[in-house]
Amino acid sequence: MKKMRIPKRVVGRRELVDFPAFGLQGIEAKVDTGAYTGAIHCSDIHEERRADGQIVLRVLLLDPSHLNFDGRPLEFTTFSRRDIRSSNGDVQERYVVAMVIRLFGEDFATEFSLSDRSDMKYPVLIGRALLRQGRFVVDVGRRNVSYKATQHPSS
Repeated sequence: MKKMRIPKRVVGRRELVDFPAFGLQGIEAKVDTGAYTGAIHCSDIHEERRADGQIVLRVLLLDPSHLNFDGRPLEFTTFSRRDIRSSNGDVQERYVVAMVIRLFGEDFATEFSLSDRSDMKYPVLIGRALLRQGRFVVDVGRRNVSYKATQHPSS
């Protein structure tokens, strides 16, 4: 007996995504099939030792130019450092953390590298790992498919 395959869902080249753990909604994201790991714009990225001796990664998510920026630092207790090849071909060592991102009203736990994307048009990059996990295919002629499907079904 054949297994029922879950049908693939279409995402556009740009999507509006949510990060429920941080109270962030409608964040602009670029879908990039050339990137394996996603990326999110952060500043003031540094390790700190807490009073209990645990080392944590502290970051400011987004920046003051973004509507959802609230200025409070976030702490990650689980993180790693990896070499990530940027779009211009340079290899940079970046922090990588697991985050939950919401598309089509569904939550996906995936990894994001933390980097200064202030020179980029979109603060979030969605990579192949999330596309594979969610069984998404990209239609480059469309935008905000997830947002329209969950927020504005008649659009």
